[in-house]
Amino acid sequence: MDILLPVILAYLLGSIPSALWIGKIFYKTDIRTKGSGNLGATNTFRTLGIKAGIVVTILDILKGTAATLIPLYMDTNIHPLVFGVIAVIGHMFPIFAKFKGGKAVATSGGILLGYQWPLFIVAVVALLIALKITKMVSLSSIILAVVAVIYTLIYALNTGDYPFLIVIIILASFIIFRHRANIARIKAGTEPKVKWL
Repeated sequence: MDILLPVILAYLLGSIPSALWIGKIFYKTDIRTKGSGNLGATNTFRTLGIKAGIVVTILDILKGTAATLIPLYMDTNIHPLVFGVIAVIGHMFPIFAKFKGGKAVATSGGILLGYQWPLFIVAVVALLIALKITKMVSLSSIILAVVAVIYTLIYALNTGDYPFLIVIIILASFIIFRHRANIARIKAGTEPKVKWL
């Protein structure tokens, strides 16, 4: 099969703006005008509530998973992780939302679910523990990224799956870079904290 078609599919999957569509369809709200204005699960939780936040989180995770599984239902020799990364790029720069998307955390998690589910479990646990301690989603996401790199480094040294390590480092870099404004607020002591955990 032509390489271009599955690559485009992965990008379009990632580009689905779950937060925007859920907000507009069920809450008559453009989430880009609320809270941080970010098209991600965190801003959805903050502005639309827990139910909407959970739905958006699941949908954003499944985008990464579906993209990573493209080689299972399309004839291509490209490594599945490549499609996952393309989906994350689509999530950050979605064609359906003027190329202004989320911060890559949930969709990156979807890659883990589709490719190496034990790390997905570790990531979820690490995120929840960090969130319980810090009360900051941004800082918890950064901690999650670091934990994922450490886990994958150990995994790669034992299995030889270095492409996976490279991809995790790339995804962690995306996450940290997309949170640079949050990092500045954390340093300044002005980063919002969750009140529901």
